Amino acid sequence: MFEKAPDVGGVWSATRRYTGLRTQNNRNSYAFSDLPMPKEYPEWPTGEQVQAYLERYVRTFGLEPSFRLSTEVVNVVPTPDDDGWLVTARPAGASLRPPEHFDHLVIANGIFSDPTIPRFEGYPDFVRSGGRLVASSQLTDVESVRDKHVVVVGYGKSACDIAAEIGQVAASTTVVARHLLWKMPKRIAGGLNFKYLLLTRLGENLFRYQTQDSGMERFLHGPGSAVRQGLVDWIGSVVTSQLGLKKLGLVPRGEFSDIARSTVSLSTDGFYEQVAAGTIAVHRDTQIGRFVITDAQPVAELTNGESVKADVVICGTGFNQRVPFLGDVVTKRLLDERENFQLWKQILPHDVPNLTFAGYNSSFFSPLSAEVGALWVGAYLAGVLNLPPVKERRAIVAERVQWMEQRTNGRHARGTNVLPFSLHNIDETLEDIGIDVSPGARAMQWLLPVDPSAYSGLLAKLKKKIARAEATAGA
Repeated sequence: MFEKAPDVGGVWSATRRYTGLRTQNNRNSYAFSDLPMPKEYPEWPTGEQVQAYLERYVRTFGLEPSFRLSTEVVNVVPTPDDDGWLVTARPAGASLRPPEHFDHLVIANGIFSDPTIPRFEGYPDFVRSGGRLVASSQLTDVESVRDKHVVVVGYGKSACDIAAEIGQVAASTTVVARHLLWKMPKRIAGGLNFKYLLLTRLGENLFRYQTQDSGMERFLHGPGSAVRQGLVDWIGSVVTSQLGLKKLGLVPRGEFSDIARSTVSLSTDGFYEQVAAGTIAVHRDTQIGRFVITDAQPVAELTNGESVKADVVICGTGFNQRVPFLGDVVTKRLLDERENFQLWKQILPHDVPNLTFAGYNSSFFSPLSAEVGALWVGAYLAGVLNLPPVKERRAIVAERVQWMEQRTNGRHARGTNVLPFSLHNIDETLEDIGIDVSPGARAMQWLLPVDPSAYSGLLAKLKKKIARAEATAGA
């Protein structure tokens, strides 16, 4: 395992977690199946606590020898005879190491690791006047913006988290949002925990999937559609009232069901209260047009004609999905003409041998989704998967990505976003392997939040399946 950061955790690494970062999940649902989060953690753990949990996982299962921390993968190329890969890496502060040969490569560089920062007109003058432009993942210290005029670009989770965190210390905090998103409070009407709405099978099936395979899905999107729509509309009206969106002028365009179009974002504690108090100003349906300098003060001119002081600009404007160490030739074989990743079950490319992906399925249950994906890779390497022919896989994936692109209005992260259909993705991945949790566990998930421990027996099931296949082959 090559890891560029000095610690494990990806987005939770101390080098990347922004100030104010917390999980969107409750503690019990955001974990691996074989190690629950500590009971002393709060219901929504901090970024630091999640990273500590992952460190604990590494220690618990003796994974330390497998890691090469502070080591950047610089170049990866297929071997001349396509029997594996040559990986060139560079430890921090050292020179390039000679290429190493590996039989198989799993790419797990993350889909939230390469931030997108817009190119603003007037940026050189902005910097020369002392202005600072950073991605949200680069703001790891709230003190760096104390008494500064701060502009936060975006309205997703990181943008609102950061705005709420710095609102109390900055000279001014302005959120510039091109599009407002619907937000879900942690507790609806002050009582109902959102986990019972969106972290269950019932909650997931409030939104139309590409196919309706179960009887309940067919009912909810057929004879019971009025009941389903009524529940969604009720939640939307309660959320609008609870967050005071009308009074604040922050009711998003469209319908509340749009909350699941490309991502589902929890409302940040204290954000709307600070907007109501005037600590945070939100400029909706606009964006930064250019930077100008007025009386030695950096100013962001907005496309709606307004101007705001801008000592620091923090961009929560999404991420690029790319694999820089692969090179253009291999990368083009992974993508369609619109540069969407074409991966069977978000894991297996069609035309590049000895390669799989992990974590290319933005999910509510990221640890569990990654774990199930790892089981799939294990089954694939052991040769116990019965996959459709590549021509059939290609057609199915292309149809899936097209559906994703349409339902999200293009915000499908180049084919890597499965939200809000995390459980559908998990189910389909396990279906390929031919293993699953018990029917009772699946039934409980309709009304109760997913418990990752229900999946803890799947590794043993896979090992038995592999052993049977090996015994049959040797007989």
